[in-house]
Amino acid sequence: MPKPVIPATSDSQARPNETGAHETGAQEAGAHEKGTALRRGWTTGACATAALKAALTGLLTGRCPDPVSIRLPKGQEPAFALALEEQGAGRVTCGIIKDAGDDPDVTHGALIKVCVEAGQPGQGLVFKAGQGVGTVTRVGLPIAVGEASITPVPRAMMTAEVAAICTAQGCAPDFDVTIAIPGGQALAEKTLNPRLGIVGGLSILGTTGIVIPFSCSSWIHSIHRGIDVARAAGLQHVAASTGATSEARIQALYDLPDIALIDMGDFAGGTLKYLRDHPVARLSMAGGIGKFAKLAQGYMDLHSSRSQLDVAWMAARCAQLGADESLQERVSGCQTAAQILGLCQECGGDLAKNLCQTIADEAQKQAQRVVGGQVFVDIHLFDRQGHALAQSFA
Repeated sequence: MPKPVIPATSDSQARPNETGAHETGAQEAGAHEKGTALRRGWTTGACATAALKAALTGLLTGRCPDPVSIRLPKGQEPAFALALEEQGAGRVTCGIIKDAGDDPDVTHGALIKVCVEAGQPGQGLVFKAGQGVGTVTRVGLPIAVGEASITPVPRAMMTAEVAAICTAQGCAPDFDVTIAIPGGQALAEKTLNPRLGIVGGLSILGTTGIVIPFSCSSWIHSIHRGIDVARAAGLQHVAASTGATSEARIQALYDLPDIALIDMGDFAGGTLKYLRDHPVARLSMAGGIGKFAKLAQGYMDLHSSRSQLDVAWMAARCAQLGADESLQERVSGCQTAAQILGLCQECGGDLAKNLCQTIADEAQKQAQRVVGGQVFVDIHLFDRQGHALAQSFA
């Protein structure tokens, strides 16, 4: 029967950020937004583990613990309230409402359901994809084709909880575990799962069990998995774009398959560093002048809240290209690269064109420096309408 939802509790929420804050976009320890501490949340993997523990305990003892505590990979022990408990013939289903804290997570508020029933003797623990959980259809992911899209750390967390319960109860860990997320198939359309070849729904994710607000760890995870899938398919040319317009243009320019497209967003560093360690022959990067002006200046996180355009740098480049002192002063008063480009266009001549080319060339050098010598990088700048502004090649 449905039960009232109480947020999971753990003193781990007050612990400092343990991830690479700048590279992933995570806030620093004690993160604040407008003076308010951001509340951490729980991954789908942590919620699924808690629901599994409650359901298996209920199956073996007749009583589902509520709240139910689990152990996370770094030792924290949060407790989760059950939102759903259903007991049937030979099976028990429990559900946890995912609380992503203050992170704008697409799965925030989703119900993570786990059904446990006895399996065949000797089979071990078998994970199955229920409604709204995806199934892997392409090689290159850390899960075999045909398996439910439950990543390795959540699998390990659930396996450990099952082993502990079965040891205490004196039984073998031979169970079928079906994980479902009602509405998950529709939510998955807002993620990169379809492009990664994960069909039918969402993935059960998480490496620490904790969601750090605005860490964008799921996005970066998708970038890495997208590269893995492209490499496994034998592709030697991938394209990383900051948005939909630039992605469509770069795909058309090189006639690339969808599997070669990486939705990089603001995470240039996360993309380049992963390719440095997992190379392909060629990387094309596409986006607007604002994002790539930041890359040209050496920023690896291109989000407006985490890197600022250096207008003095832009003014100096304009001066090198022949801009007079009056224009340089006006450039120094701008706030965006688009404004600066507009001023240069008003002047006529080749100033705007040459500025775009300079930004592309500088961005190419920065990207090539990060990715190393195994991957050749080319840069493509487009305006908001998809018109080409500049290209730069290794």
